[in-house]
Amino acid sequence: MKKFVNVITCLLALLAGSCFMSAQTYQYPFQDISLPAEERIDNLLSLMTLEEKIATFSGQGVPRLGVPSPGSSEAIHGLVRGGATDLEGFVRMSKLAETELRPEEKRPDLVHSTAFPQGYGLGETWDREILRMVGEAMSVEARYHSWKNGRNVLCLWAPNADLGRDPRWGRTEECFGEDPFLVGELVAAEVRGIQGDDPQYWRSAAVMKHFLANSNEDGRCFTSSDFDEALFRDYYSYGFWKGVRDGGARSLMCAYNKYNGVPCSVSDFIQEILVDEWGMDGQILNDGGALKQLVTMHHYADDVKQAVKMSVDAGITRILDQVSEEMAQAVAEGLLSEEIIDRNVRFNIRTMLRLGLMDSSERNPYRDMGFTDVAPWATAEHKDLARQVTRKSVVLLKNEGELLPLDKKEVRKIAVIGNRAESVLKDWYGALPAYSVSALEGIKAAVEDEDVEVRFQAWDSDGKAQELAAWADVAIVCVGNHPMTSPDWKWEKIQAPWGEGTVAGDGREAVDRRSLELESEDLIKMVWKANPNTIVALISSFPYTIDWTQEHVPSILHVSQCSQELGNALADVIFGDYNPAGRTTQTWVKDILDLPGMLDYDIRNGRTYMYFKGEPLYPFGYGLSYTSFEYSRLKVRCQKDSVRLSFDLSNTGGRDGEEVVQLYVRFPGDDAAMRLRGFERVPVSEGETVRIDLVVPFEDLKLWDTEAGAFGLAGGRYEFLIGASSEDIRLSDSVAL
Repeated sequence: MKKFVNVITCLLALLAGSCFMSAQTYQYPFQDISLPAEERIDNLLSLMTLEEKIATFSGQGVPRLGVPSPGSSEAIHGLVRGGATDLEGFVRMSKLAETELRPEEKRPDLVHSTAFPQGYGLGETWDREILRMVGEAMSVEARYHSWKNGRNVLCLWAPNADLGRDPRWGRTEECFGEDPFLVGELVAAEVRGIQGDDPQYWRSAAVMKHFLANSNEDGRCFTSSDFDEALFRDYYSYGFWKGVRDGGARSLMCAYNKYNGVPCSVSDFIQEILVDEWGMDGQILNDGGALKQLVTMHHYADDVKQAVKMSVDAGITRILDQVSEEMAQAVAEGLLSEEIIDRNVRFNIRTMLRLGLMDSSERNPYRDMGFTDVAPWATAEHKDLARQVTRKSVVLLKNEGELLPLDKKEVRKIAVIGNRAESVLKDWYGALPAYSVSALEGIKAAVEDEDVEVRFQAWDSDGKAQELAAWADVAIVCVGNHPMTSPDWKWEKIQAPWGEGTVAGDGREAVDRRSLELESEDLIKMVWKANPNTIVALISSFPYTIDWTQEHVPSILHVSQCSQELGNALADVIFGDYNPAGRTTQTWVKDILDLPGMLDYDIRNGRTYMYFKGEPLYPFGYGLSYTSFEYSRLKVRCQKDSVRLSFDLSNTGGRDGEEVVQLYVRFPGDDAAMRLRGFERVPVSEGETVRIDLVVPFEDLKLWDTEAGAFGLAGGRYEFLIGASSEDIRLSDSVAL
């Protein structure tokens, strides 16, 4: 009996202790995870000083109250750096990024991450799931950096939802393409990957950029992107809207430029559309330097204090300029109300709350992710993902006579030629990987166990490239742009100054391209003259007018820059270990004269596949395969709130492969030739037939009705077009709605 009493006593003591601990687990109500989120935000806000509130505009947390800073990082195709949360650290790491990649022992002080293909290459995968996986990988690495370095890096400035309306745009490398539906689907997928699927917490915060219509670099800090409301809704904002509606994004970065005469960072659309209409309630950023440019470039504000007032009043919650002192002065002088500051600070606190920075409970799935000293980017999983993404991004542009894939058993001598063969280059907004595999290294590795000799020559110095091409069974020419617009000197080279380029056809942030011609196309000509069995690997951040190459060279591949697995993935395609299925995401024009003026933002004047008047070099959605596909037995059914299209897809060639099936719609009364409204990347085995179902919600069949001020269905017949590209339509039918 005594033993039983002791047990009961112990249990009661444990229960009492548990209740006591439960009551004492938080000092302030905002730490109580049982309270509604907005009540917790109310409490934290009430405890903060004005100085602490202003600090959140610089990305800080509230350390006095135990709320850490969320931190941030560029992440277009990998984390730019880990752990640096201040502007000085951002600039320092960005400058270090202006190098060719070399073994990590050369830069032991740098923090690594997985380097995926540039955003342009990610778009060329046409694969939602692979974009989700990229977002997840970057987010996991962000959490690892935060855990390992003790400094959070949880707000990822990605994805880029801007549209590549003109291939001259210097930042074409960052975008997924020219089509709003494609971009919107891929943006939403990457956002889901970054933020995770927990209903309450984010693994990281996705910060989409740059809102709005930011697709010229020259003069971007003072030029105006002008167009009507229909283009605002149906084109320029569509990808962001999809990121919010379908991806769950709640944060974005505003663009440098004006929209219809008003700088984007002080535009009414922040409150009226982003917040009130779309429900965005996370961080809303201006871009680095944008606040002071309101004074110095736009001449929209008289001084920095007025620029601060304009920005905060408009709804900006995160300012990338250091203006804490000016903001405090604006409040003290009555220019800026603390009530408005509180309104905006709520957005920053809400982001911290969703990132779990106010929760240490086990309910937060990202509190303890089980990390070890083995970094995620060092695992086979992340390395394999980088290789798979890069393979999926390769676009086969031409394959006359089926020169590709090469047979390792038949080819004995391979000449690798060109200035993009030896190294993987770094751009402004990509990760610094722990290793990289160049095209030359990948080709050599692919044949190291075979009786194949590989020789290399960068340029046709003294005719050496021609001599090498004549010696070889096949010549592989690797050419393309330099992502930093720098000269092809050695890795210790002097970098091209900010806003300057050394080659007219190259571009980057702050530098639009002055030409669409490939500087090294003459090298291709010389190699082809010596050996018609020439393969061109165009390793580039954007399209080129390679008309001569398309006419003469039998096989052409496109792959974007910067992936750490570039060489392995390219070799996988060249030697047939992977059947390419990447697709173009822009209209590749034949001549720069095919394009309207750079600052003409009315795409109806001849931009994109929807309005292009000429004959493209490669149309939107184009890409070849080592096998062939047939489409048949289309059936279209109207349902309650959607249209369902079913058809057979047959692999009629001699290899397993993937087909990117594309669904375009001709809207009644629409002036666009067609609009993409569905796609799937489908694996089909040799000789197999699969039934494909594509469902188009009525919501996706609405266009903006300016008179009604809303999206609406047009009366009449909608024509549904299914095919392998925008110019390769295989099946069609129409439905009256």
